[in-house]
Amino acid sequence: MIEVVKPVKVNGKVKAPASKSFMQRAIALAILAGKSITLENPSTCNDGIAAIDIARKFGFKVDVDKDTIRIEPIENATPAELNCGEAGLGIRMFTPLAALNSHKITLKGEGSLLTRPVDFMEHTLSQLGVRVETHNGKPPISVHGPILGGKAMVDGSTSSQFLTGLLISLPKAEYDSELHVDKLMSIPYIDMTLKAVADFGGEIINDNYKVFKIKGKQQFSSTNYLIEGDWSGAAGLLIAGAIGGEIIVDKLQANSTQADKAVLEALEKAGAIVTQSSDCYTVKKPNTPLKAFTMDATHCPDLFPVLASLASNCEGTTKIKGIHRLTHKESNRALTVQQEFKKVGISIELDEIKDEMLITGGKITGGVTVSSHNDHRIAMAMALAAVNATGEIAIEGAECVAKSYPEFFDDFRNFTF
Repeated sequence: MIEVVKPVKVNGKVKAPASKSFMQRAIALAILAGKSITLENPSTCNDGIAAIDIARKFGFKVDVDKDTIRIEPIENATPAELNCGEAGLGIRMFTPLAALNSHKITLKGEGSLLTRPVDFMEHTLSQLGVRVETHNGKPPISVHGPILGGKAMVDGSTSSQFLTGLLISLPKAEYDSELHVDKLMSIPYIDMTLKAVADFGGEIINDNYKVFKIKGKQQFSSTNYLIEGDWSGAAGLLIAGAIGGEIIVDKLQANSTQADKAVLEALEKAGAIVTQSSDCYTVKKPNTPLKAFTMDATHCPDLFPVLASLASNCEGTTKIKGIHRLTHKESNRALTVQQEFKKVGISIELDEIKDEMLITGGKITGGVTVSSHNDHRIAMAMALAAVNATGEIAIEGAECVAKSYPEFFDDFRNFTF
């Protein structure tokens, strides 16, 4: 699908999309709770749909409507295969959950997920009594448990998503567990996991994100669970207000543990006018030009593409640290951002020694066609690039936004004119 976005003025109010990260965690915890649970404010994104399908494979009845998802255990089922779609969190989180079972389960993926590494899980799972097979270190991945518990080392340098899966699953292991974590990235995402586990009644002792102590045979319980608004999806909406006029985004928790709440730091450094009332945020374009900013996005790498859109509208050269986190995403986002923004006249340099992306703001050229690279974050970033472009920008593969925010272009049209 090609989406054509014209230069626009921004003015309106929009509800933040539901967090796909919290949704996937909640579904995993609901499976392990084994009780009837209602999730409020569900996400309709593809990653969430894949998680729902996994719940059904484990014998749960899942009823979905606009405002709620009802998850109810019907039978004890042990599936032979699980399809995680293109969800990186999904395959890394559901692998430990599947490994709680004494039968072999294979987790498959689609699209870009087939190129993302999963071999780093093998060493840790084997320490916990699980046999693991991968396809040359990539999906599909097969696990044959059950997880026994015990002590294990976890490499956190590639992703925090596998640690999330362990923290969700190990409370259900037969014995107590102790995880020693090295070089943990995306710490705020682990805060999200710890919050979700606690919301379901689980207990985990966290020693400075280096050691996690987890008692086995815990019981999860929750009857209703509210899915937070998504700071990742909302980041682009807030930036649209900063570069194009004014926007009000509702249903964003001010005390959220989500990593991408850090977008507020970037907006304030750039000089945007940001105000908050309860869980509602208003962002306005200032009367003076936005200015370049410096930011460390190591623990919130999903922000890079939309931050590039913000930086393109700033005077000077913005420096964003953490590009080593961008390699194993839906695309190699450092290279993809550089390539696609070059098409619209924006110079981006990648300094691998300093681990920085340098974006020089300037005139954004319209009348061009760009590619999403089947990456939802890139598609949204290029839509933002069109706000102040000299002409329309056509985005190839724009349907990929369904991975995290299916309503993005509808919402975008509703607050622009």
